[in-house]
Parts: sequence; structure tokens; C-alpha cells
Amino acid sequence: MPGYRRQLYRDDAVVLRVQKLGESDRIITLLTRRHGRLRAVARGIRRTTSKFGARLEPFGHVDLQLAGDPKGNQGSSLHTVSQVEGIDLYGKRFFGDYPRYTAASAIAETAERLTPVEREPSLRLFQLTLGALRALSDGSHDTTLVLDAYLLRGMTLAGWAPALTACAVCGTPGRHRAFSVPAGGAVCPDCRPPGAAHPAPATIDLMSALTTGDWRVADATETGVRRECSGLVAAHLQWHLERALRSLPLVDRGAPTPGPVPPPGGGAAGPVPPPRGVGPERTA
Repeated sequence: MPGYRRQLYRDDAVVLRVQKLGESDRIITLLTRRHGRLRAVARGIRRTTSKFGARLEPFGHVDLQLAGDPKGNQGSSLHTVSQVEGIDLYGKRFFGDYPRYTAASAIAETAERLTPVEREPSLRLFQLTLGALRALSDGSHDTTLVLDAYLLRGMTLAGWAPALTACAVCGTPGRHRAFSVPAGGAVCPDCRPPGAAHPAPATIDLMSALTTGDWRVADATETGVRRECSGLVAAHLQWHLERALRSLPLVDRGAPTPGPVPPPGGGAAGPVPPPRGVGPERTA
């Protein structure tokens, strides 16, 4: 547009994904506090002389100055990063820890999939995503519990929450033993479709606890219950997304990993490399 000058505006954001662009640039996918999900070009960020290259890595919480129309009415849909300051760069703490890195990758991919429209504000999802990355970083809860809590609450924001305390079909209240993903959650004996799962009662209790934030109940569960819960949550999410998440199968669902996150050095065994396909520079 002749004579159009791109306006500058500030926002804080979570870095969801980065992609190479040309020889020295990157496209950064951001979930911002006030402007929803958007993409921005970081010029020269891959050069060794870049002043803010390390600040725009996946999973970081950053404060940015962007050039472009925040409403997307004028100019390119790609904004340009002109300034960036790191608020909390969680990614540095995940790169040497495979379970937390893959869980953070699944969180970032889910956040991107739950915001299909660019520049549509989603403050609650932004806060949920930031809180999940912070919980992964401080290691206060098991990695799989943090991830499943995020997925369940994200589905709640999207309107896809599984029915857990009443039949998903007829609404009969109660603790029903069958669970059907196509039906929308727990189902009573009269509404149970063929092929419905029959999870342990403790699994449904765990899903309820993660949805409501009852960490006392969630932290006390056994590994088998957590695995069954993870399977149901993943199946329910991917049913509604109508496409599988690439990062979810890579998540380590093994033994709990309590305690603080180890330093990026990785200890005596050396650093754990990021899994293929979910590294800092995924291509579209």
C-alpha cells in the first residue's frame, strides 16, 4: 500500500514455534496476551551478531515490540520483531530434559491448534499456556500430570470438555464406568455405545482432579492410572481436532520425574538431544 508505514505496538507472548526463513531470518509463531496468535519475522536472528537470537527460542515468555497492524487490516499478515526482552526463557531449562521438552512441545502445538484464527484474542488460553510451562519448569508436579491438566483445561476453553460427572448422552448424573470418546465422555449403561472403554474409577477421578486443579488427588495417583488417563485425554483431544498432534506420541510417559529440573548440561550422562521433528527449528 503506497505511503503505508507500519505501526509499532508492544505485547508479551509465549514463543510456540520457530521456522527458518531464507539464510538468516526466522518466522516466529507467538501466542500473545492481547492479540492472540500471530506470526512475525525476526530479521537476521540466525546471524552470530544478532542481539536477541537466544531470546526467541520455543517456550520462552518474552516482551516484544512488533511492527505491523495488530488488527491485520493493512499490510502483510507477517509482522516484524523490532525489539524483544526475555521475561522467563523456560526453553533453556527443558533442552536437557527429554520428558519436559516433549511435554512442552505438545503444549505449544496444542496452543497453536486451539487458536485457528490469527489475531483473535485468547487471554485465558495464553494464561493457561504460560502457567503450564511455568509448572513444567519448577518441577512441582509430574510432567504427564501437568500436560494432561493443560490438555483437559484447554479443551474446556474450546468447549470440548469430556463429561465426567454425568452421562455425556442423556445427562444422567453419577459415576459411570464406561467412557466413549465419540459420545463425549462418560456414558451410562443405557447410552453406552459399542466399543466404549471401561477405565478404572480412579482414572475418571484423576481426570476430574486435573480439570479442577485438585493436585492433592492428582499427585497421589499411581503410574498405571496416569497412563490410562493420558490415553483417554489424548484420544478425546485428537477426536475433536480431527488430526493427530505430531508431538504427543513423543512424550515420555514413563516413571514420574519429581524434583527440580536439571541444568542444561544434562549431568554425568550428558545432555539429552531434542527429539526429531520437534526441535527449535521445525519446518511447516
